[in-house]
Amino acid sequence: MSETPIAAPDPPPGLSELFLAFASMSLAGFGGVLPWARRAVVEQRKWLTAEQFNEAFSFSQLLPGPNIVNFSVIFGSRLRGPAGAAVALAGLLGPPLVIVTIFAMLYTRYGDIPWLQGVLSGLAAAAAGLIIATTAKMAKPLFEKALATRSLDAAPLVALAVFFAIGILRWPLPYVLAVAAPVSIALAWFRR
Repeated sequence: MSETPIAAPDPPPGLSELFLAFASMSLAGFGGVLPWARRAVVEQRKWLTAEQFNEAFSFSQLLPGPNIVNFSVIFGSRLRGPAGAAVALAGLLGPPLVIVTIFAMLYTRYGDIPWLQGVLSGLAAAAAGLIIATTAKMAKPLFEKALATRSLDAAPLVALAVFFAIGILRWPLPYVLAVAAPVSIALAWFRR
């Protein structure tokens, strides 16, 4: 855990600004919002530091449901209470819901066109690239902290081990997490 608490920026954004931020994230990151959420919250608006974002996103992964949806509720709630949570969630889910409904109607009618299949494949590759880039950005503070303190922090090593087990060895995610989660918690506990 970080020594920096996840605090709301001073002054916190209004409900309309919160809605527009999450709506723009969802529209820009259609199919993969995490890279855009991190960019908007950390780099553009500076509502959270990179470390605070990682903490909030890590917590959102523990909850059931889509991670970015959990993050929007946690973040909106942190800034503006229940109304902020509802507004951030509406901004995140509202615009894509309308677009997906329109696309579904169009795909039903025109989905068997060959060039459209190629476009969809290209979009999937671009989304994968964005996820890889965001993962690298999220891992950067962990590695920088380890280099700055010249101490071997367990977090980057656990992250690399999980990547190797799932990405290279193709071990099943539930088994890897069943081992990695308790090991991570134990290492963090003993490090305190």
